[in-house]
Amino acid sequence: MTVAIGVTGHRILMELEKVEAGIAGALVRVEEKYPNRSLTVLSALAEGADRLVARSVLARPDSQLIATLPLSRSEYIEDFATAESREEFLGFLEQAAEVIELPPASTRDAAYEAGGQYILNHCDVLLAVWDGQGAQGQGGTGGTVARARERGLPIAWVHAGNRKPGTLEPTSLGEEQGKVTFERL
Repeated sequence: MTVAIGVTGHRILMELEKVEAGIAGALVRVEEKYPNRSLTVLSALAEGADRLVARSVLARPDSQLIATLPLSRSEYIEDFATAESREEFLGFLEQAAEVIELPPASTRDAAYEAGGQYILNHCDVLLAVWDGQGAQGQGGTGGTVARARERGLPIAWVHAGNRKPGTLEPTSLGEEQGKVTFERL
């Protein structure tokens, strides 16, 4: 048996060691809540939180990755600005037990929102790497967490700064950065 962990979170993060420690703590709690089950991570593999959580889960025995892409591979890879990021993305795809490309949407934002919805529809637990604020756009982390709460899904929330709106400048939550809050878990 497996427990499916859906991922939502920010792409631009700082103080990664604190965030990674929070992710590790969240995964320990999931393993305690669902003993004797392997972990499956559902991740869109965006830069930042999606990849951090996927990497942490895949480091555990008998775990697997289901890549849930909001766009076709050829379209989605264009979202990653550097060759290193594109190579990392392709490396994760090679490790995936399954790659799901969602049907085309009317806009990129609508595709991201559909991707978050797909993850919510197929996970047992949501792991959110999030600043606790509303979404900065359609399909954002805040909206995904709100929908998970409406459904009563168990949530492991790793507190992490996002970015200043309209910029690529990361923010920190200071003392809260990397702390974990559990809801129904």
